[in-house]
Amino acid sequence: MSQLDLTGCKKRKRGDRVFRFKTFGEKGYPAEFKGSFRENVAALLEFGHIESNMSCGMLCWSFQLELHSHPPAHILLFVVEEPIGASTHRHCNHCKYVGWGHHMICNRKYHFVVPSRETEAVFGHDSNYEGPDSRKGERSIVGVEGHAMHGVIHSNGFGHLLCVNGLEMGSDLAGRHIMDFWDRLCTSLRARKVSIYDISQKKGMDLRLLHGVAYSKPWFGRWGYGFGRGSFGVTQPMYQKAIDAIQGMPLCLLIHHLGSSNHDIPLIFSRYQTLSDHSLVTVGNLFHFMLELKSRLPKETCLDSYNPGISVETTCRWSPKRVEMAARVIVEALRRAEFRWVSRQEVRDAARAYIGDTGLLDFVLKSLGNHIVGNYLVRRSLNPVTKVLEYCLEDISTVFPSDEGLAMNDSKLKARYKITRIQLMKDMFYLYKNILKEQKQTVATGIFSTIPVAARVILDTKYLIKEYCGGQPSEVKVGLKLYCTVVSRNNDEDDDGIEKALPPFECIIFKDNSTVNELKLEVERNFREIYWGLRSFCVESIVNLNAKGSDLVFGLVEAGSELLFEGNDSKVGINNEGIYESGHNNCTVDCPCGAKDDDGERMISCDICEVWQHTRCAQIPNNEEIPHIFLCNQCEQEIILFPSLP
Repeated sequence: MSQLDLTGCKKRKRGDRVFRFKTFGEKGYPAEFKGSFRENVAALLEFGHIESNMSCGMLCWSFQLELHSHPPAHILLFVVEEPIGASTHRHCNHCKYVGWGHHMICNRKYHFVVPSRETEAVFGHDSNYEGPDSRKGERSIVGVEGHAMHGVIHSNGFGHLLCVNGLEMGSDLAGRHIMDFWDRLCTSLRARKVSIYDISQKKGMDLRLLHGVAYSKPWFGRWGYGFGRGSFGVTQPMYQKAIDAIQGMPLCLLIHHLGSSNHDIPLIFSRYQTLSDHSLVTVGNLFHFMLELKSRLPKETCLDSYNPGISVETTCRWSPKRVEMAARVIVEALRRAEFRWVSRQEVRDAARAYIGDTGLLDFVLKSLGNHIVGNYLVRRSLNPVTKVLEYCLEDISTVFPSDEGLAMNDSKLKARYKITRIQLMKDMFYLYKNILKEQKQTVATGIFSTIPVAARVILDTKYLIKEYCGGQPSEVKVGLKLYCTVVSRNNDEDDDGIEKALPPFECIIFKDNSTVNELKLEVERNFREIYWGLRSFCVESIVNLNAKGSDLVFGLVEAGSELLFEGNDSKVGINNEGIYESGHNNCTVDCPCGAKDDDGERMISCDICEVWQHTRCAQIPNNEEIPHIFLCNQCEQEIILFPSLP
């Protein structure tokens, strides 16, 4: 994580205006965003301060953003416009790996960078810095790693969030603050779709696995990012089934299975069950409760989860002695039930044989859930079928090592249940490691063998996507709104047919008195501005509209209709340069895991058939070099079956 020292940060002398970080990008601040992504970016940059010598000759603007005024703390947002001519890498691998390789290369892409303390110092003080994208000693802020935030959006509205490096929760610039800021930018600028390569970790735990089990979605899911594309052939149904499998694993079975060889797991579970006001039944319940508790627990203080009975207020009508006696009677009634779940009415009836005060019994039953009485934890839960409260006992003496058992005194037992934020993180990491990530072979048996398999599927889901409303402009009061796309007749780069070459539909607004010829010219202008491969595109006809050039558009088509324009590009040999983000991809991927496309994972090709597959699927560990000669299983079997020479 980047370490930003913002508390004493003074205002930088960049322009005259300072914007509020927490509202930057909201409607009307700093500009009215009513058009397409390209138009909205242009409107935003009018408020920026033009920078020089920041990005290898590319245009760059900066914005001062105020985190808070007392004490003063500011950060900088840089926006860099990267034209295709200045790109060192014309094709976008991020598009390729997330499944947008069929998109045409855009003329421009815009980088949104919030530098960290370290990366800002590079450009503020080191004039001799030469980054990976530098040319002749010039510096490029987009070529440096370690920013607090770095996102890039192509001129067609499709983008990628490349990094988020926030501080701990409670700081001036935590990760959630950065994500709020990025989400506001994408929404206001009317981005279309944005991807994230999610490999984020916290204290050695993969957040996509931890939050997937706890919340059914990754950490980025709280901002609407969800399954985009899985690596190693993982599909959306596989991903969802993997989450459901781990979430629904019963804790009682898991603790029984692990308790004999690992005393710490039952102890940890008991520790947090005493804090919860409802029963933690599944693995998902436990991790969800621990994460929610972490968000509420102060860093400095601790929470005492040990409840040796019921705390009686001074206003209570019964004395502490009578309350304690009633609690022990109820526990004894539950103990005679042989640790099965018993309804509230059944417990109440059994206890009335010894205590006639039904008011006292109702008070104790209401207060007794998830409390410790003697050597027992009283668990309370609402039956999901009958909707009736039920009670059950758990013998907590069994969660301690055998040499302690019932002999543990009250002070020792209470010390076991002191919860601090540090202790909670240690417990969470222990459960994560021993249940989700690194189960021993003896543990991963029977139904528990699904846990490591499901965890692997979740970890292989790294590409997340959020769909914004960029294709749907704000309300149009005047004019006709149409969705248009184009196809070039001389574009034969792909063998998959015309559909792959179609760019996403662009929403274009026309006046009511526009003619078909004016419509064609407007479509030409828009698509030439967006796509490098269409920079000299000329519309010749409308495929799904039969009309003359002088005809009025209004009346021929309905508002919101989709139109396909066909034409030619006068640039000869443009296809040889590769106009799609995937480039000249003549490689064939056919991996045993089911993958048919390059997903960014390490691959190897067969030296005979030249078909690519994952090194992991070929049983080649990541810490080993790729062999000089490799044969896939199919070619290897065919060689074995070759007839021997005479």
